[in-house]
Amino acid sequence: MGLFLTTEGFSVRRHASARSLLESLKEEESGCVVTDMRMPEMTGLELIQAMKAQGVSMPVILVTAYADVPLAVQAMKLGAVELLEKPFDYEALLRTIREALQQTHADEERRAKTQSILKRFATLTKREKEVLAGLLKGRSNKLIAHDLGISMRTVEVHRGTLMMKMDAKSLPELVQLALVVPPEELSGAPD
Repeated sequence: MGLFLTTEGFSVRRHASARSLLESLKEEESGCVVTDMRMPEMTGLELIQAMKAQGVSMPVILVTAYADVPLAVQAMKLGAVELLEKPFDYEALLRTIREALQQTHADEERRAKTQSILKRFATLTKREKEVLAGLLKGRSNKLIAHDLGISMRTVEVHRGTLMMKMDAKSLPELVQLALVVPPEELSGAPD
């Protein structure tokens, strides 16, 4: 299998055991794990659990000669992306690996985008967060100024600054960015 995947352009690392794999994995590592369900020391399901415990979120494809519905359900609940029954079609394996890597890449991009938004949000002052909270409640600059006991011009300055810090070109874009922020961090404007 390793030779086949290498000839298909994948970088392949083989491990003698699940423990060996776990010892070599790093939290931020990416890729895809293809493992047998029945192995010495631990099962494929136990491997998935151990990876999760280590904070490793790589997709796992389980291969087994003894597939049944309860096993498939349990594997999917634990997060396996596929359970392939031996003998399996190598094209199905390739398709599954490519889909898993594509999904992982999309997830990584989403996480990076979220982290970027949260970093930008963290640069906002308390007052800018209060103005943002007011905007998210649909309040006008005039109402936000009244709520916060500041001038409308001050609200406009804070609004402009928070738009710049959040890298938002419009109010709808700012609202979309704010959806990433945990709600408890957005509260701030008085009702």
